Formats: sequence, C-alpha cells, structure tokens
Amino acid sequence: MMTVTPHRKAKALKPGSRRPAKELCSECGLCDTYYIHYVKEACAFINQQIAELETQAHGRSRNLDNEDDWYFGVSQEMIAARKQQPIEGAQWTGIVSTIACEMLNRNLVEGVVCVQNTKEDRFQPMPIIATTPEEVLAAKVNKPTLSPNLSVLEQIEQSGMKRLLVIGVGCQIQALRAVEKELGLEKLYVLGTPCVDNVSREGLQKFLETTSKSPDTVVHYEFMQDFRIHFKHQDGSIEKVPFFGLKTNQLKDVFAPSCMSCFDYVNSLADLVVGYMGAPFGWQWIVVRNDTGAEMLDLVREQLDTQPVMSKGDRKQAVQQSIPAYDKGVTLPMWAAKIMGVVIERIGPKGLEYARFSIDSHFTRNYLYLQRNHPEKLDSHVPQYAKNIVGQYELPE
Repeated sequence: MMTVTPHRKAKALKPGSRRPAKELCSECGLCDTYYIHYVKEACAFINQQIAELETQAHGRSRNLDNEDDWYFGVSQEMIAARKQQPIEGAQWTGIVSTIACEMLNRNLVEGVVCVQNTKEDRFQPMPIIATTPEEVLAAKVNKPTLSPNLSVLEQIEQSGMKRLLVIGVGCQIQALRAVEKELGLEKLYVLGTPCVDNVSREGLQKFLETTSKSPDTVVHYEFMQDFRIHFKHQDGSIEKVPFFGLKTNQLKDVFAPSCMSCFDYVNSLADLVVGYMGAPFGWQWIVVRNDTGAEMLDLVREQLDTQPVMSKGDRKQAVQQSIPAYDKGVTLPMWAAKIMGVVIERIGPKGLEYARFSIDSHFTRNYLYLQRNHPEKLDSHVPQYAKNIVGQYELPE
C-alpha cells in the first residue's frame, strides 16, 4: 500500500490555507501535489470543461438534442446489476471492489487509487494506491466526506507505474482527465461513482447527530430509491429516515460549497460508472461510457445478475414542489414525513425516472446557490445540459 508522502518538487499549499478555487474547493487533492501548476486549467470549479473532456475521454460530448444525454452523459450501455455472491461488508454488493481486484489479479493494472479510512476514524478518508486485492477490500464502503484522492498523484510518478486504475467522483475525475497526459502512463482506467452532497468531517458529524438515533454506531448510509436514508449500524441493523423528515432548517449549510455548485452528479468523465440511483431498489446502476469501460465491465459480467434499466412515473411535480420547500428550509413532523414517504414510494418515480428526479432536485438547488452566491460564475460554470434541465422548472427569486 502506498500512502501520501511529500514530493521533493511539491509546492503544495499548507493545510487550511486558501486554495485557488477558494471557498468552492472540493479538496480533490490536486493542490496537495506539484500538479497544482495546472490547477487553473484542471479544477472543475475554476474551469468547467466537461464537454471538451468528454470528447477527449469518450470520442464525443453529449448530444444536446437527446434528453438522456442531458441527464446521464455519454454512454454505450446502461444496465441494472448486482453480484451473485456479494462481498461481505460492502456498501452494495461489491461490484466496484470486484472490478478493482480482478484488474489487479489479471495484471491489467499495477495499482488502484482508492480510499481507505484512518485507524482513528471510520469516516476520515485516507487515499492510497492499492497494489493487492486485500488493500482494495480494505477500502470498501463509501466515505461521505470530502476526500483528497488526487493527493497520491506524485506517488504514481515515484513508483514508475504505467498501468493504473483510479476510482473517484466527478470533481476528482475532471481534474484527473485534465492532467492525464502529464502522468506518463501507458494506460489509465477510470471507475467512477455518482456523487452528491459531500461534507467536511465536522459537517458529517452534524448530519449524523441531527438525523440518526445513534450517530456513533453508523457504519455507512445512503439516500435510497425508497425516499429514505438508510443508516447501517455496527450491529447490522438498518435505520430508515424519510427524506422529508430531514431537519432541513438545520442542515442547509452542512454541505460543502463545492457540492452545492456541482453539475456532474453522474461522473461524466469516467470510463465506467457504478452507482444505484438509476436502478430498482436493491440493484446497482451501471453506465458504460466507452470501450475502456466495456473492457472493465466484461471482467465481472459472469459474476453478475443483470436486467435492463427501466423508467416509471413522473418526477416533475415532485421536483417543482421540492424547490421552494428546500429553499425555505421546510421540515415536516416525522409522522407526516413517513406518510409522505410511503405514498411517494408507491406512486413516485422509479428507475431512470428516479435518477432524473434526483438530478433535477440537485441541479435546481445548485443553480440557485450559484446564482445567489457566485452570480459572476453562473454562465461559464453551468454546463449547457444542466441549463436545459434547470430550464424545465420555475425557480424562486
């Protein structure tokens, strides 16, 4: 396992100092390396360039006449899947970890950039370059905090590795793609996960204490397709809290400004994306964006149960109603939130329509945040596909 160490050429910024992206910094880790020289071109929050980088990574950018491209990006294939034999302790069934282990076992890559946690704190991210399946498996389960994954980029040069798999989220992958040609690699594989609403470690603690009955025993959590947050605890029990029961008035400021300004929920620049929001409950949503992504998925297809993606329901009324509710910090009594959750679960959007609901809800919220807090960036920072999505709704002043 290779962890972060200082590089002799590094001009990294001191912890706590202001980053070039200022308050919009997502702490992706690029500025902790000498690759900070490229930050003005590479940072997703200084120079939004998804369309250009899509062409670089996939051979084309999104077709703006195709609504599915607005929402889900460039794709060759979308399926719902789950492992026939799940990995014990994985957040889902372990598809991401399985792909990474297969790539190491077959010598397709020499290392995997992934995120373990520190010994002191189960939620404190510790980026590593894993060189064994055991190190990969030690990184299973999402870390719901800002994570400096790219801080290990200098380690890649030092190691002499030429074939690498990087697992990351949208802001990290945009920066990675922007400096990809500087890494000296023969082959880069990028396995992405969808990402929304990360927090600082302190923000995570506030979220847990505000939302869970037992914050100190939470192992991991996820906002699920049944419109409930599922908290898994150390004893294996699952606590479910309705979305509509969140104490929005207390949590509006807990999410990182970078996440409130992000329009790459679906990780547009990864070769392969594995998440959940476009799949039925209990399944994972897989998006193959290019031939490299297809190669990665083919490594594990025989280990998966699969089914076609589906779409059911209409999200638009629910999204429109949620915009002013979030904006005003409306919080329902728990009994009302539970009833609303049950009703929406039965008649609300499912499959890809649930994914669109989630994207619409976050993009409208984030557009408003940017409009109010960084109006000078609104035109250049919001991609055209996101403008198309937001334009379907009426926003408050």
